[in-house]
Amino acid sequence: MLAKSHRNSFARVLPLLLAAFLASSAGAQDTHPVTGRTIAGVMGMGGAPWLERSEREMEEAPAIAIKLLDLNKGMNVADVGAGSGYFVQRIAPRVSPGTVYAVDIQAGMLDLLKKRMAESGIANYQTILGADDDTHLPEGQIDLILLVDVYHEFSKPQAMLRSMRKALKPDGRLVLLEYKKEDPDVPIRPEHKMSVKEVKAEIEPEGFRMVKAISDKLPRQHV
Repeated sequence: MLAKSHRNSFARVLPLLLAAFLASSAGAQDTHPVTGRTIAGVMGMGGAPWLERSEREMEEAPAIAIKLLDLNKGMNVADVGAGSGYFVQRIAPRVSPGTVYAVDIQAGMLDLLKKRMAESGIANYQTILGADDDTHLPEGQIDLILLVDVYHEFSKPQAMLRSMRKALKPDGRLVLLEYKKEDPDVPIRPEHKMSVKEVKAEIEPEGFRMVKAISDKLPRQHV
């Protein structure tokens, strides 16, 4: 059962969500070999308006999420699964003259992102057309890789983690935002949620170490 405010908000975005899932890669039913969780289908171009919805700040508090990233001027940041550029637009000014690498496997999303950046006058970014097993990021150049509600959609998560680890500097950080599977009131399909336990179990075998999990700062997501 959703709270009234959640029901009203969800009703407004339901048509966009349906379009996104219909346009996705058929809701793949593969499972992760470590945790057994179902790997979700990739949100397609039909979901782009949902990424830009006006309610997003109220529902997800992305401004707070960005503060939690501890960004500094001159950092090189990669937004993997950047979509239409919602976070790229907000991060790029904070790290300038550093670069934000916007990675996505859908060329159409990157076209939308370029249009958004041009309208905003933002130039300190680069787009990269990634693959399902490789980010194509430059090796050893990235201070922080951000995954916003995207890791759970990786069809080859282990290969992607290895690719991202190669791209990070020795002291680089990987930061995931994922909808809280532990909270049944978060109005997102179950395969598009992850628990902190699942993230730790899947990522640490690939050479990462979870140093912090923040679950009380955002209304719907873990950091």
